[in-house]
Amino acid sequence: MTKGLLYVVATPIGNLEDFSPRAVETLRQVDLIAAEDTRHTRLLLRHYGIDTPMQSLHEHNERIQLAPLLANLQAGRRIALVSDAGTPLISDPGFPLVREVAAQGIRVVPIPGPSALACALSVAGLPTDRFLFAGFPPRNPGQRRQWFDSLAREAATLVFYESSHRILASLQEMSQTFGAEREGVVAREMTKLHETFLRGSLAALIAAVAGDENQQKGEFVVLLSGAPPGEQARVEIDVTDLLRRLVREMPLKKAVTLVAEVTGGKKNQLYEQALAIKEGGM
Repeated sequence: MTKGLLYVVATPIGNLEDFSPRAVETLRQVDLIAAEDTRHTRLLLRHYGIDTPMQSLHEHNERIQLAPLLANLQAGRRIALVSDAGTPLISDPGFPLVREVAAQGIRVVPIPGPSALACALSVAGLPTDRFLFAGFPPRNPGQRRQWFDSLAREAATLVFYESSHRILASLQEMSQTFGAEREGVVAREMTKLHETFLRGSLAALIAAVAGDENQQKGEFVVLLSGAPPGEQARVEIDVTDLLRRLVREMPLKKAVTLVAEVTGGKKNQLYEQALAIKEGGM
């Protein structure tokens, strides 16, 4: 029996006219559409007169739906995977399905199209020769700050997705971590009626978003320039190893002061780490 095909189909991120003729024809011809939200996708299908059956596949049921979808593909059926907007698997469901389908030797066919990531990068005016797509920041403020800290010395352009509920808080925490002068872009509601692009330092972006409630509504992509060369170099330093070496050669406070100057770390945290090294004989 001939195995089926899984099409991974990119859908519009806002403007329905951005849907390609190939994508339309694919959704018309497949046996089933696996959609993140069938209610949302139904609007797109109705716009293009497509009546293909749908089945939901979202983050809460994709493990459960995996076996039935694989059975359909093994039986020779053709399935299209779509998310609510943009390219599936880019901060959207579908990874377990695509991974397992590929592992079983079933053909996976991309139908390229809209992507908020590529859309924002193309107009941001920031370097695109190297970028890091980080997705959505954690919702918990403490975890979010630690997460930003881990990215602070990244040289590539950083790209985040964010929701209207957390956009201002995230920008403020970015400013605290990356510095108020770090250059950035806030892309909002791309391809939609109220599309806007704000460009400038993080301090300027915070002021613009905080001063206009309309700039706190919708869907966002936030882009930041990479860390300056001086900050990038710090990532190569093994702080624990440096502390361990210096503690053996000089008083604790002096060792901590030197490491803080070299790495930019906080003295109180470095002191606790150095004390643990000395007491533990590390």
